Amino acid sequence: MTQEPGSEQGGEREGERLARFLAHAGVASRRHAEELIAGGRVQINGVTVTAQGTRIDPARDTVSVDGKAVVAASKHVYLALHKPVGYVSTARDPQGRPTVLDLLPVEVRRLRVYPVGRLDIDTSGLLLLTNDGDFALRLSHPRYAMEKQYHVLVQGCPEETTLEALRKGVEIREDNGAIRRTAPAQAHRFRRVGADCWLELKIHEGRKRQVRRMLAAVGHRVLQLQRVGVGPLPLGDLGEGKWRYLSEEEVEALRKDPPFP
Repeated sequence: MTQEPGSEQGGEREGERLARFLAHAGVASRRHAEELIAGGRVQINGVTVTAQGTRIDPARDTVSVDGKAVVAASKHVYLALHKPVGYVSTARDPQGRPTVLDLLPVEVRRLRVYPVGRLDIDTSGLLLLTNDGDFALRLSHPRYAMEKQYHVLVQGCPEETTLEALRKGVEIREDNGAIRRTAPAQAHRFRRVGADCWLELKIHEGRKRQVRRMLAAVGHRVLQLQRVGVGPLPLGDLGEGKWRYLSEEEVEALRKDPPFP
């Protein structure tokens, strides 16, 4: 372990940042890894560290989280999962609810994959998982505004003026009480079910329960919600609760959509 976070010798910074190492090892996303460090849950050579800039030498230093040694994944893997309703999009749940990792075989879980972003427990659809920290950060970072596509069954059937309001952005209330206007969305009706309607929505944001809050803001309660696409990747015919590896072409397409600035 380097003695001083971000220290330099000979004008060159040595070692790998601890949060980056943890992300690459599949322990957590880069952001969550920083939270683990700040919370005093990470040790280097048996010593707890909390400084975000700490660097390590992976060839010489032993890193552990909550006392368990971290071994870098031997390979990066990328998965598409059709998340059912009733599963939480986390690696572990303090309340003991089933997680999306429960849907994977043990040999895949051993690769320390974790979800890229989240879907609410009552939302189904396409969820990506990986042990590649850079890939996860790239897809979830607001800077790159990866498009998400949803199919939504709503109570009632929105008028065109209502859909136009969604296209322009609507005001929603955050958990802290703040009022925020959403970015413009693509919205249209594509099927009627009795007095209710299925809508297709495409958004570039990913705030907590955003789709449900957007539709509540225009007076329509969500009855069912499914994510059917992330960027260029569709859910397709992947069965509920099933998963598959992404192809190299699909991974590359996700890396490039939208392109790096």
